[in-house]
Amino acid sequence: MDATLSRPVALDGTCRITDRGVIRASGPDAATFLQGQLTNDVLKLPPGRAMLAGFCSAKGRLQATFIVWREGPEDLLLMCSSDLLVPTLKRLSMFVLRAKCKLSNASEQVWLHGVVGDSARALVADRDVWSCLAAESGTTSIRLTDVEGMPRALIVTGPGGAGEQFHSAPVLSFDDWRWLDVRSGIVTIEAATVDRFVPQMVNFELVGGVDFQKGCYPGQEVVARSQYRGTTKRRTFLFDTPRPAVPGTDVFAAGTGSEAVGTVANAANDATGRASALVEMRLAHSAGAALHLGSQEGPLITQRALPYSVVVDTDAAA
Repeated sequence: MDATLSRPVALDGTCRITDRGVIRASGPDAATFLQGQLTNDVLKLPPGRAMLAGFCSAKGRLQATFIVWREGPEDLLLMCSSDLLVPTLKRLSMFVLRAKCKLSNASEQVWLHGVVGDSARALVADRDVWSCLAAESGTTSIRLTDVEGMPRALIVTGPGGAGEQFHSAPVLSFDDWRWLDVRSGIVTIEAATVDRFVPQMVNFELVGGVDFQKGCYPGQEVVARSQYRGTTKRRTFLFDTPRPAVPGTDVFAAGTGSEAVGTVANAANDATGRASALVEMRLAHSAGAALHLGSQEGPLITQRALPYSVVVDTDAAA
């Protein structure tokens, strides 16, 4: 049976995003504080733009990933997986010290919605990816990457809704939105995958989540060493599976015994019980190997094309 998911050719509509939360960083030192903690250059983030960024441990392992944008001259918002918001907020707060920066959980005040397809087309027309547009109504829209030719946007509002312009839009299922997220090839760290991946293992620098020219942040030396010494032996690839998948599930290659060669980073299941998954894995098994979900006897998974290129260094893969 082909593991390709049974999604419509073209998705259209809007939905409330329920698996993400928002941290607010407020104060005159907010950007400077985040500059010293995140993998991207927050000080270069202008109004009208959003960016990806990661928060690493001292060993360079991702504790969380964010979409970051400005809300006024002294406030920044950081969207992350909701199951990580509380521990991430606590950990970040440990480093504030004397900085004039207040961190808080803004999830109840900041609602997130996704919009895709024809419902998003006029909104994102002639806008670059990661452009951030604030409307007089208080609604902010961030253009996300297209998925299989379908335009997408993140809509940020106060409590209550996605704005009058979307009241007549079709209702998009949350499962379809999560599928779009997975097919974008951009990994979001979730509770099941905390402290497992250096940014390069999940292609985070390939999608603009790491700035190698900025100053120090936790784990920066490890991340830089992986980049400049070419020591990355693991990358993330897109797969379809004939059974449901969940983050943290191991992936096995034929003939390698009980040792896993990969880990599901993100997954989206459909109504038929199949899934699309981003799998972080050894480069040596990234092409041509028969891969199984969950165990050596688990179902075969089928590799699909990512929307960006991953160059496999055969020397690094060895």
